[in-house]
Amino acid sequence: MPNRLVIVESPTKAATISRFLDDSYVVESSYGHIRDLPSNSTEIPAAYKSEPWARLGIDVNNDFKPLYVISKKGKKRVGELRKLAAAADELYLATDEDREGEAISWHLLEVLSPPDRVQVHRMVFHEITREAIAESLRNLRDIDRRLVDAQEARRLLDRLYGFEVSPVLWKKVAAGLSAGRVQSVATRMVVERERERMAFVPASYWSLHMAALPQEDGGAPSPTEASFKVRMSSLDGAKIAQGKDFDADGKSKSSGLIVLSESEALRLGEDLNGNSGEVSSVREKPYKRKPPPPFITSTLQQEAGRRLGLSSKVVMQLAQSLYEKGYITYMRTDSTTLSASAVTAVRKEISRRFGEGYLPSQPRRHHGKARNAQEAHEAVRPAGERLRHPDELRGRLNAAEARLYDLIWRRTMASQMTDAVGKTVSVEISARSSRGEKAVFFTSGTIISHEGFRAALPTESKKTAAEGGAGRGAAIDAEEVSENQVLPKVSEGDVVRLSSPEPAGHETKPPARFTEATLVRKLEELGVGRPSTYASIMGTIQDRGYVWKKGSALIPAFTAFVVVSLLEKHFGDLVDYAFTARMEDDLDKIANGSNESIPWLRNFYFGASDAPGLKTLVSERLDDIDPRAINSIPVGVDSDGTPIEIRLGRYGPFLSCGERRADLRDDLPPDELTVERALELLEASRATRELGADPESGLPVTAKAGRYGPFVQLGPAPGDEETKPLYASLFKSMTLETVTLSEALKLLSLPRTLGSADDGEAVTAQNGRYGPYVKKGKETRSLETEEQLFTVTLDEALELLSRPKTRRGSAARGPLRELGSDPLTGKEVVLREGRFGPYVSDGEINASLRKADDPEKLSIGRASELLAERRSSGGKPSSGGRSRSSASAKTKANSRSSSRSASSRPTRSKSSSPQSSRKTKRSGPGRSSGRPR
Repeated sequence: MPNRLVIVESPTKAATISRFLDDSYVVESSYGHIRDLPSNSTEIPAAYKSEPWARLGIDVNNDFKPLYVISKKGKKRVGELRKLAAAADELYLATDEDREGEAISWHLLEVLSPPDRVQVHRMVFHEITREAIAESLRNLRDIDRRLVDAQEARRLLDRLYGFEVSPVLWKKVAAGLSAGRVQSVATRMVVERERERMAFVPASYWSLHMAALPQEDGGAPSPTEASFKVRMSSLDGAKIAQGKDFDADGKSKSSGLIVLSESEALRLGEDLNGNSGEVSSVREKPYKRKPPPPFITSTLQQEAGRRLGLSSKVVMQLAQSLYEKGYITYMRTDSTTLSASAVTAVRKEISRRFGEGYLPSQPRRHHGKARNAQEAHEAVRPAGERLRHPDELRGRLNAAEARLYDLIWRRTMASQMTDAVGKTVSVEISARSSRGEKAVFFTSGTIISHEGFRAALPTESKKTAAEGGAGRGAAIDAEEVSENQVLPKVSEGDVVRLSSPEPAGHETKPPARFTEATLVRKLEELGVGRPSTYASIMGTIQDRGYVWKKGSALIPAFTAFVVVSLLEKHFGDLVDYAFTARMEDDLDKIANGSNESIPWLRNFYFGASDAPGLKTLVSERLDDIDPRAINSIPVGVDSDGTPIEIRLGRYGPFLSCGERRADLRDDLPPDELTVERALELLEASRATRELGADPESGLPVTAKAGRYGPFVQLGPAPGDEETKPLYASLFKSMTLETVTLSEALKLLSLPRTLGSADDGEAVTAQNGRYGPYVKKGKETRSLETEEQLFTVTLDEALELLSRPKTRRGSAARGPLRELGSDPLTGKEVVLREGRFGPYVSDGEINASLRKADDPEKLSIGRASELLAERRSSGGKPSSGGRSRSSASAKTKANSRSSSRSASSRPTRSKSSSPQSSRKTKRSGPGRSSGRPR
């Protein structure tokens, strides 16, 4: 029997494929990429460390030859695979059918170097089913070097961009920042939207709704007809202003509009209440809505985010699992097409489950709208020739996977169903007020006569977009009349009675902030990024600290404003949407063979006759960048005309106005920092209480407000500019307004020496960045409360130090709140307080709250999202030992990988303590410090 070795990327995928192959096949996993460019200097081989290009990992002067290295964790796996490949008769490279997968196969072949007698095949499929695997074995091919070149060009481009531009940010803004070809463009989009919100001027206006009740002949109310709601649309021929009639600067778009005030709306309601009106117009229009196409990667992320409340990262993690288990087709695709066999299967399922009335006479064809669509795969759909109903997979999938599969199944069904049809009825009513004014009221409603695809994919009620309304100048939903309103049968000339006036005040809303779903949609529209990269982009801009979430809305940090400003002014092309989209076009041309990667990289890096290259931009024009100007964001001016600016300093953003300074919280949305708010913060920063003098040193003791919370300060002496004062943070139980001199002196006395142990080593009680603790040598143990710093005795400290050391954050404390059942997993979720701040736990996974999450208002939905993100990023169980099972390499069991479990602690939130963000040993406001001796 021949010995055939199949290599895929993941253990789960290997386990699924192995079920469809006979005993002559051994299916193994490479655990993803086995080699890449060096990520840091320690990975650069000694032979190359002296090369001037070693930092990049690319020999730019030698046709951009990359330096690939095998990661530490990959070396053992490569050794195992080499042995298996050397013993095999045939080698099947069965990685994903896209550029990334093609590159993984090429790297495997390069590294494994199988003997010449071993036949090498490229095996591709877009779903992991018995039929698909059999078909792939009948259609083996060679590695497509064009796809490999395109992936390599993308990888080299991203490395050159990141490794050359990021150091500019370190020099001109702050250490540790990063730039990226797509991440910087995505960050710019979020910043530009926030700029629009900051510039937005709201407009106030009122509307008037009333109830209209049809009347019988003679004026009596009709007993068989219900009243319906109408909105005043004009008065004496002049249109009543709505939200859409205002610009972003708060001004009306056209003259002649009536902007109702509160008093006018109230008066008109009183003058029209009880009056009769006449139906002046009834217009009916046919309503037809076509079904949406089946999912592509981006629309899957968008709909799962909107309907299921999942982040892009979580969606892709769940989809990856469904694909590898053989339940859906490949989830990284920009094609909306379905195979002929899939269309046949969908139509059979529609006929069986919904009836022939929901099946169009001919199969539907959908065409994608995304720029640069490659359409190399099918759309995302249930796998196989028999599309399993979600109920059939009950018990095989966890709650989150089941919900996502259900959404994919429904969308696939809907894409081949009939249109939703009906009619839209618009009604106008004319009435006279008691003063003789002619008021016109309007309403509309949609009547669905045939649900069509809605039977499989129910529509949702309209919702205001997250954190900011439906769009520029949009009014609140109360202004609108529901399209689902059922209207009575009325005709022109019918009489109605108006009653129940409902005047309502409104204010236009700024453009809605991006959510992950809407940002993905915008990137897709512009042709920036690829289906395989959208989830990682969303994660990167948040992990880098450029963007944070408030609910589902993406909010840019002040650092993002500075970075984007620098890139816009000095590297405009690199964050230009059209330029970045053209890069994607060029990479596509490399993939299809119409362009070559080396000349393209050369033009990008070294430049062409009509434009400087990246190397010139980052090396010869740095002097053009003024760090102070770049790190300043104008806010406005104070009453004296002094500019108010946001500055980015060593310890983060702060406000500057002349000689005044005020630290800014990391969780302050930029659009909320108005001139008025800035002045309040500047005034509050001056808050200082003179507590008295230290009786021992005579130095003044003051209490002040700081960026990391209130603190007390000892010294310096008046007129002493050189001696640095000492600081200590207030306990959580203390306030700036009530702290006393004696309390301040006690805080400044820390650390407190408790005595000496039997071995003569000192034992102290100290307050650190992670809370109060006792210390003896290198041994430390946490205290339960800050007050214990002054009450704990030597014996108590020694007893505490004698106990086994617990993991950080694992102290047994009762939950702060019980939040309920996780809608994704069904597990009970609790909110706890850990050493690194508050976190949520389902008993298996812990996830820290983000800086915008209020523990008092945290919902189970938000907790579920945090846990899902933590779970998808490799979050480990909160308890249990570490284990990994292995089996013989010559058995199919070797293709299955057991799960790794390890103890986990809650990830420390950046805002978990006043001290947690400061990374310097120097004493300063918000840090504990001892008194001078």
